[in-house]
Amino acid sequence: MRKIPFLLFLITLCFAGVSQGQDRPPNIVIIFTDDQGYEDVGVFGAKGFETPHLDQMAAEGRIFTQWYASQAVCSASRTGLLTGCYSNRVGINGALGPGSHIGINPDETTIAELCRAQGYATACFGKWHLGDHEKFLPLQHGFDEYFGIPYSNDMWPFHPTAKYFPPLPIIEGNERVAVAEPIDQEMLTVRLTNRAVDFISRHRREPFFLYVPHPQPHVPLYVSDRFEGSTERGLYGDVIAELDWSVGEILNALKTCEIDEHTLVIFTSDNGPWLSYGTHGGSAGPLREGKGTSWEGGIREACIMRWPGQIPAGTTTDTPGMNIDLLPTIAGLIGADLPERKIDGKDIWQVISADGENPHEGYWVYYKQNELQAVIADDWKLVFPHGYRTMAGKPGGTDGTPNGYSGDKVQAPELYHLGDDIGESTDVSAQHPEVLERLMAVAEKGRAELGDKLTQRQGSGNREPGRITDEQWQALDKIHWPNGNPRNQKKKKDKPATDAKKP
Repeated sequence: MRKIPFLLFLITLCFAGVSQGQDRPPNIVIIFTDDQGYEDVGVFGAKGFETPHLDQMAAEGRIFTQWYASQAVCSASRTGLLTGCYSNRVGINGALGPGSHIGINPDETTIAELCRAQGYATACFGKWHLGDHEKFLPLQHGFDEYFGIPYSNDMWPFHPTAKYFPPLPIIEGNERVAVAEPIDQEMLTVRLTNRAVDFISRHRREPFFLYVPHPQPHVPLYVSDRFEGSTERGLYGDVIAELDWSVGEILNALKTCEIDEHTLVIFTSDNGPWLSYGTHGGSAGPLREGKGTSWEGGIREACIMRWPGQIPAGTTTDTPGMNIDLLPTIAGLIGADLPERKIDGKDIWQVISADGENPHEGYWVYYKQNELQAVIADDWKLVFPHGYRTMAGKPGGTDGTPNGYSGDKVQAPELYHLGDDIGESTDVSAQHPEVLERLMAVAEKGRAELGDKLTQRQGSGNREPGRITDEQWQALDKIHWPNGNPRNQKKKKDKPATDAKKP
């Protein structure tokens, strides 16, 4: 449908006798970008491009300057957001690839399931990345509608460095309806936005939960013709400009349908920028490092929340929050019971809507395979000995090809006061032994509960992810590779020949 008729159709629908009750529970909209840097929003200091719609959202809502992803990588961060759990509690680490044997466990409760149990319409349009077998897809985890891609948009045959990725599927509901070509990636932000706007118009008379996890600005970068060449920053800036347009379309739809004052809108990202991609990666600004690390550049995200009349307009808070807190906060807003299984997030509505204190004693920062790499409490951050990747002052790559990382290591516990040292440049552990002791105690609780590979600790609260059988995996592999998996064929080719029969 062309744009002008679609908007006229939307306006007609939205004014067709919509009646709003003041006791209606709020709609929830979460817009979740991929690999967007902390500095890559106008009000957070963007350079080379503008984000007028996000800036207006901030003027009408609240900026969160110390908002965290639960881990600095795709699947783990999305797990934290949707389940309210540290991802290692529920067995999800890293970024799940095509044909993963594991995914989100059906026994875990998502935000969508909480909302649907309260009579909400639910939809997910974008990147899922919690397993691509049908049992792991959104429709099996609380969503009424789904359209998008099952994992990162670089997991396809055109990846610049990795081999043997299958064609990238586009999924609607549970069906693989197409294979993504470059033109599909160019138009994906537009298609997801149109789906989101249409969903809002169709469900304007009832409460809804809309989750829009954009695949961009994860590399490979793609943008529609309308925004190509529109910024000084180049392709990355063009992509952010289109994402900002998408936010504007969603906000305009809420206003047009006269449900703006009934809707909480949350904008943030899954982790920090992929620095090795240089010109095709974002900026963490004053923060240290980026995606794939537990330094602030990897986990601190730009975050804006807006709900007219409920969240004070034009305000900023530096009180910490984390995406695991969204599920219990939303549960409180819509009158839903918390999941029966233990979660890690807490209701932080008083932080979002007022100047209340964060109810957490501290946040545990895990990465890799269950490594407790840091603890954050208010303005303090304690970083434990661990290895990490760094560009070490080298420039990133250009035109979509990455430059290589170097390795570095934290040798002893390091304490940072983030209020005075947002860039984590000065270890003050010797000057604040009492803070060091307090955060060490917080860390010990994390190790007892979820374990810690760095100190060889087993946790008491870890749960299993969802799993598929070997037969299910083989069937999924055939869907990915109907003509045979070339990786398996290469293994057979490279396998040394066995000796002939011995005499």
